[in-house]
This record gives sequence, structure tokens and C-alpha cells, in this order.
Amino acid sequence: MDYLTTNKTAWDARTRVHLTSDFYDVAGFLRGNTSLREIELSELDVAGKSLLHLQCHFGLDTLSWARMGAKVLGVDLSEVAIDEAQKLAQQTQLSAEFICSDVYSVASKVEPQDIVFTSYGAIVWLPDLTLWAQTVAACLKPGGQFYMAEFHPAQQLFDGYSYFNRGEPDIEQEGTYTENAGDDQQTLMCWSHSLSEVINALLLAGLVLEFFHEFDFSPYNCFEGLEAQADGRYVLTHQGQNVPLVYSISARKPS
Repeated sequence: MDYLTTNKTAWDARTRVHLTSDFYDVAGFLRGNTSLREIELSELDVAGKSLLHLQCHFGLDTLSWARMGAKVLGVDLSEVAIDEAQKLAQQTQLSAEFICSDVYSVASKVEPQDIVFTSYGAIVWLPDLTLWAQTVAACLKPGGQFYMAEFHPAQQLFDGYSYFNRGEPDIEQEGTYTENAGDDQQTLMCWSHSLSEVINALLLAGLVLEFFHEFDFSPYNCFEGLEAQADGRYVLTHQGQNVPLVYSISARKPS
């Protein structure tokens, strides 16, 4: 089974559902709301910089960075998602470029950027993090910054997935994660990636780690068993202790 074709088909279908979901709140975005969350907003400065957003879905975060002064380029595997991102850019009159590409091919299609950004549920769709990190490095200018906020792999244990990459993908039939998912299901192929695998891939690609942070909350209500907090965060507890749900990494390409 070809994972690119399989996942592209699934994300084409998911995009059509996500556009009308409360989870993504496109109407709120068009009114001026940001889709970005407190972690990345507090840790990443984009004003006046060029930013490449890998696995951008239909562009809400990409365009939110554009509103904050970045010159943005979004990339996604799904043609449906890229078409919708381009429509949103036109509706909001925000300057943005979007291209349809798989991650591993993108370095030959773009100019080096000041920032490469990715977030929340992106890398599970990639089988090879060594090649991913090499791609990130190739897309950065000398001195450029890679930044990622991602769901913590420890949480996956509570959903029955491996913490470690086993080489072979998990292949499942499942619906999407938004509240309007209905009964439609798609075939999906994904891989687990431990923290050490992520960090070592970036180091092997020649990037210099600036910080690594872990968070005991999720900004999204997207896992079973999460408890809502008054501040808009969601937590998962195990034997009375908070489970790590998100981590962030900043790494820089040497000048």
C-alpha cells in the first residue's frame, strides 16, 4: 500500500469535513481570529521573516502567521486543502503562497526560508524522520530557525499506540477528529516517533538545538479522556498526575 496516495485520499476527504467544523472555526478566522495557540504564540517571533509551513492543512495557521507579519509559504499533500488555503488567502486578502507537495520533495521546490514551522499531529504521517530533518535543514537559510509544537508521544500509549517507531506503519480505518465527523471513515497510515528519534534526527541534520519544552496540557480537545480547564487548556491525568501532552522544539541552522 502506498502511504502517500492513501493519506492524500484521506486528507482530501477530511479537509471537506474540517472546513465546516466548529473545531477549525473558519468563520471566526475570517472575522479576524487567530488559529494559533498559546505555546507557539509565546515562543516564535515571525515578524518580517519568511516562513515555510510544512503540512499546513488548509492554511489557517499559515495565514495567521501572515497576519503577524510573516511572508508565508504553506505546503501540504492534499490538493483539496491547498485549493481551500488559496481561497482563504483571497478572501482575507493576505499575501501567501501555497503549493501541493509531499514533505520529502519540498526542498527542490522552495527557496531557503528564515523559519520552517510545523505543528500538532504532523510528523505521525511521515515514515522517515532522518529524511524529514534533512529536508528541514535544506529549506532553512544559514542562521534560520526550525520550530515545532507537537503532540507528545507519551500520550499515544493511552490510545494503544507504540511510543517507539516500529518501522511498519499503523494502518487503520477511522473517522476524523472534528465534532462533525459523521460516520465516514478513511484508511490512514501513520508512524510513532519517540522524542529521542525527533531530536536525534534534527541533530544529525546539522541543526543546533535551542530549546526543548514539555507541557502538561493540550490546546485542543482532541483526545479521549481530556478534562477542560478554565484557561482553555485540556489535561489528561493518570493516577492523579498530569500526562505530558505537547512538546516544542527550536533548532537553528548554523550560519
